[in-house]
Amino acid sequence: MSTTSSHASRGRSGPTMAQQEQRLAYLLLVVPILVLTLLIVFPFVWNVILSFQTVLLIDLGSLSLRNLSFTLDNYKLVLGTRGFGQLLMTTMIYSVLGTIFPIVLGLLSALVARKAFFGRQFFRGMLLFPYVAPIVAVTLVWKTMLNAQYGIINVWLQNIFGITPISFLTTQSMPIDILGFTFKFPVALTTVIFFQAWRYFPFSFLFYLARLEALPESQYEAAKIDGATLTQRFWKITLPQLGAVTGTLVLLRFIWTFNKFDDIFLLTGGCCGTKVITVKIYDYLFGFSNVGAAAALAMVLAAILAVLLFIYFRWFFVEEE
Repeated sequence: MSTTSSHASRGRSGPTMAQQEQRLAYLLLVVPILVLTLLIVFPFVWNVILSFQTVLLIDLGSLSLRNLSFTLDNYKLVLGTRGFGQLLMTTMIYSVLGTIFPIVLGLLSALVARKAFFGRQFFRGMLLFPYVAPIVAVTLVWKTMLNAQYGIINVWLQNIFGITPISFLTTQSMPIDILGFTFKFPVALTTVIFFQAWRYFPFSFLFYLARLEALPESQYEAAKIDGATLTQRFWKITLPQLGAVTGTLVLLRFIWTFNKFDDIFLLTGGCCGTKVITVKIYDYLFGFSNVGAAAALAMVLAAILAVLLFIYFRWFFVEEE
């Protein structure tokens, strides 16, 4: 009788500890999945639907899933525009150079701030100022400094080099002669790229500084004993160990720069050869009130970024060993 009752009690026992933990894990995942669906998946799907609709901003409130009419007119509009090729080229130039310059400047700053010297902590803190300062404030300062009438940059250029004042943010290009060849230098686009380098190099600086602090000094001491110069130590010891950090920075900076809107919009408004895809999306949405065209161009932007990221991960991404 006792044996039978013991078997019955085991048969009526609840779930095991592993099963309870598994159920708890599923329950804890419910909230993140719901948040992810509401904040990312649903807006993305709704944007895809809008990209196939002929809808203006004033009609957006009356649009519902019951009166949808799908069309490719929006994609024909944004891709068939005569200036789309130039728009894409400007976006790529801005994104590539806006990725490279902050990373290079961040690496140089980290190499300088790595060694101990008087005031090093203060120097490191000051390097973070461009990144933590409000974007509206720093763009206002830059617009004031670069003003053709009273900007300090033009005053310096005029007093030191005798150069006539230049409206850096409203001049699309200016001719420059080099070795007898004349080419048009993109003034406004170069200016906003330099702003990118100044504004976002502290992010790369922090990444590189953290990695440099972790490098063993024994390798450098051994290289010094073997007679390696400072340049040789950089190329043979420092740079190879920064590959994974550089790969991560390239990925993050390119994604952020490719989707960047506020910097160019606040500096130039997209005029004078600085209009990128994100600014054009703004123009479609608020300038022409064309929600469908703005959504379609946003999908084109996402598709281009996805292709570029696939190429990067397939052939260029470096992982930490």
